[in-house]
Amino acid sequence: MGAADAVPGVSGGTIAFISGIYEELVTTISNVNLSLLKTIRKDGFGAFWKQLNGSFLMALLLGILISYVSFMRLAKYLIENHPILIWAFFFGLIVVSIYYVGRQISKWSLGTVVAILIGTVTAYFITTLPSLGTNENSFYLFFAGAIAICAMILPGISGSFILVILGAYKTLSDAIADLDIKKLSLFILGAVIGLLSFSRVLKWLFNNYKNLTLALLTGFIVGSLNKVWPWKETISVFSKEEGKIIDFSTVSDVGTLSVLQKNTQDFETYKTALEKSVSPFYYSEINASNDPQLFYAVIFMVIGFLSIFVLERIAVTKKNS
Repeated sequence: MGAADAVPGVSGGTIAFISGIYEELVTTISNVNLSLLKTIRKDGFGAFWKQLNGSFLMALLLGILISYVSFMRLAKYLIENHPILIWAFFFGLIVVSIYYVGRQISKWSLGTVVAILIGTVTAYFITTLPSLGTNENSFYLFFAGAIAICAMILPGISGSFILVILGAYKTLSDAIADLDIKKLSLFILGAVIGLLSFSRVLKWLFNNYKNLTLALLTGFIVGSLNKVWPWKETISVFSKEEGKIIDFSTVSDVGTLSVLQKNTQDFETYKTALEKSVSPFYYSEINASNDPQLFYAVIFMVIGFLSIFVLERIAVTKKNS
């Protein structure tokens, strides 16, 4: 989940769903409240830990934290130097995850179909939103953390991508690299408040409208495919030097920012503000016949497919143990 959330466009919530821990995760988080303080005072730490589902929560949070921090650097390198292949991997992973999440819907109706359509349109719309300029304000990270964490536990909606849209992704990345305690503390505080609040909403939805909720989440995953499609045309970029969003056509003759960045090895001057998905052949056409790596992209999509089968097998083993 941590590795997935480190990539802008991929949701850790999708991984939680496929690995069979999603509902336990939502229930555990929503049960964190002031009654835990009463339990530890009256019945001791053992009762408190059991009520908290502490072993599950600690293992999960440590795994997410360690993986997120360590994989963020690797994800940054892969996105900068091998963008088509890493997006192809996650595209394959997400395509097959639609089946695994959707099959948990126990009863189909007009309502579930409408919920899937609403989820799909909503997630697709989010993927088309232009990003804001980078906001360096420390307190802005508090609000960004509260909003992004909600997306991080929703299958199909990437918390990191929400940070990109909000203009907080680079600020957070720099804070992690520089160990800026103030900025990190504000982000974590916002994330905790957002997580505890939103998990209660999700728990209520699962308890009262499980099939509709599953259908909506399935739609989120379908709509998110637009973001992880490997071949893009860049429409506009945020210029660090000018401090504003400009048309990419005024910057370069190539059609995709990642191609320009790889050619110049300059990954900081411009950041994608708005882009659209294109065919691999059109991608090659607008980028001076640059290799779309179609063959290797298909291979990485297949690897992504197979990764989900492995996760699903782990989930089955867990349930049977």
